[in-house]
Amino acid sequence: MNAAVVLVEPEGPANVGMVARTMKNFGFSQLVLVNPNLTEESYAYAVHAKDVLDSAVILDSFEDALELFDLAVGTTGKPGKNYIPDRAPIMPWELRETLEGYSGRVGLFFGRESIGLKNEELAKMDLTVTVPTSEAYPIMNLAQSVAVILYELFKRKPEPAVEALKPATRKEKEKLVETWAGLLRALNYPKDAERREVFIRVFRRFVGRAVLYGREVHTLMGPLRKARIKLEECHNAER
Repeated sequence: MNAAVVLVEPEGPANVGMVARTMKNFGFSQLVLVNPNLTEESYAYAVHAKDVLDSAVILDSFEDALELFDLAVGTTGKPGKNYIPDRAPIMPWELRETLEGYSGRVGLFFGRESIGLKNEELAKMDLTVTVPTSEAYPIMNLAQSVAVILYELFKRKPEPAVEALKPATRKEKEKLVETWAGLLRALNYPKDAERREVFIRVFRRFVGRAVLYGREVHTLMGPLRKARIKLEECHNAER
């Protein structure tokens, strides 16, 4: 699987090292660090995974990390009620099933030890995943959370890649969302601009969860675009 672990502003240098070690346990080597606290302690805790730290991509911003991937998966310890109303997080085993056969660039985003990923960061994820825990003590250590999710993905059986099925890029998926938004504008539906934004946001969540391929995206865009053009022609004829 072409997946990378992304640590967004990790606060504990020891945790960074333990995550690197965990990654190597389950056969993952791509690590992206956003504003990390990387010290000698990180290397000490990495043990035999120092090479994962050496090859890590270090970035200054969350947005820069987001641009590296076709599919962004955000992790959260929250139950999925008020923080992001358009969809609930899935379980780690459901993530494995969702990514079955997917060959695009996947980013597994983990947040700060103290507060996790911020709401505005979670809103930019294509999928969110949570690890079910006991209500008596629901908060997991960062490295433990990484271990659970990577273990589930490690169980996934590799399948031969099919050249004809190229995963949709982030730009292609955003173009599909823009096409949908254009159709809503042509329909003037809903008339309330704020409600229309909700429709667009829900569609964007749907696109992310669907794990689309490029060919499918372009197939969907065709009729949406033609419908918008027909509506605009009708509006112009009425003037």
